[in-house]
Amino acid sequence: MTEMDKGIQLMQEGKLEEAAKYFTEAIDQHPGEPVHYINFGNLLLHMKDYERAERFYRKATELDEKAATAFYGLGNVFFEQDDFIQARDQYQKALSLGLEEADVYFMLGMACLYDEKFKFALPYLQRAAEMEPDDADVVFQYGLALAQTEQLAEAKDIFQQVLELEEEHSDAHYNLGVISLYQDNVDQALAHFNQALAIQPDHLLAGNGKTQIEKMLEENE
Repeated sequence: MTEMDKGIQLMQEGKLEEAAKYFTEAIDQHPGEPVHYINFGNLLLHMKDYERAERFYRKATELDEKAATAFYGLGNVFFEQDDFIQARDQYQKALSLGLEEADVYFMLGMACLYDEKFKFALPYLQRAAEMEPDDADVVFQYGLALAQTEQLAEAKDIFQQVLELEEEHSDAHYNLGVISLYQDNVDQALAHFNQALAIQPDHLLAGNGKTQIEKMLEENE
């Protein structure tokens, strides 16, 4: 096991100080290797030390201007600080350099989604869902992008896929409830809101949806 491998394993185990020691030794021994700066950047990002993480990722790109994972790391630095425009730029750079991974497409889609660029988010989240069809969170976010671009029938199918992957996904039930309301199926909407609340009793949106439906039904009696 190399110093880098030891450091990565320690980081995954949550032993951050020990991981930092191994990454520092790796940099000292091989100061021209960008991967060691990327690993240290990942550690610093995990520790929410965004300023230093950015410096390490940028050092990696200085050593190798085609270090795609360094640009992905920079994207994460900006994303975590809610700078979604810069995050998108860095993720797109990583993609252009050949980092064809679901995580990159997913994070690029999320950066667009959080910046309310819903139509731009859609193809990236679709691609991520195609690459990770068993990841309920990835598939859910794709469904959310479909819903936010008013493709309700397609969104409904995707949220139902989410429930096949994870039966107790309260947000999927909530969104199916909203779609049911749009389709004038009040009983089905109420059922989904109730299921969301059974899974997550403090689900405020589902609770509000249920209250509004019950109020409407009382007024129509």
